Amino acid sequence: MANTASARKRIRQAARRTLVNHSRLSRIRTFVKKVEAAIETGKKSEAEAALKAAMPELHRGAAKGYLHKNTTARKLSRLAVRINSLA
Repeated sequence: MANTASARKRIRQAARRTLVNHSRLSRIRTFVKKVEAAIETGKKSEAEAALKAAMPELHRGAAKGYLHKNTTARKLSRLAVRINSLA
């Protein structure tokens, strides 16, 4: 257990940041799921629109440090390949 006041404060700050980070990651995952759902239906225009909406969310997550930049690039690349493979 934390003994100093600064250590106790750090614990409080970490708990608050954890909640914020969790909600932001959840939001990003929701956007990615929308893209994947659109891909499953096979409608290319819907999937492209969903990817266009998800792209800034993923990039923002990388910029803010919720995701690694290579993770963002990999996810976007794989989603784009799946969309381009639709008829």
